[in-house]
Amino acid sequence: MSRVRVTYRKSAIGYRQDQKATIQALGLKKLNHTVEHDDSPAIRGMVHKVRHLVSVDGIPADSPQAASYFASAPAVGTAATEG
Repeated sequence: MSRVRVTYRKSAIGYRQDQKATIQALGLKKLNHTVEHDDSPAIRGMVHKVRHLVSVDGIPADSPQAASYFASAPAVGTAATEG
């Protein structure tokens, strides 16, 4: 499984509590702190929620380059199930 590096780039002061909680859930402690996670739909969703506060692999998460990065990576666990 591939890994994704998330870096805390902008303070969450003045943003909603759920965004602050997402930063904490990602394991980010201080500005410019970088953590590495397995690339999964859950992590992608968390990064998407706080994309204006973080960068992914050195690219601002709210930039077109990051959007294409997340669009090009295959989704994990999307096996078709019959119900």
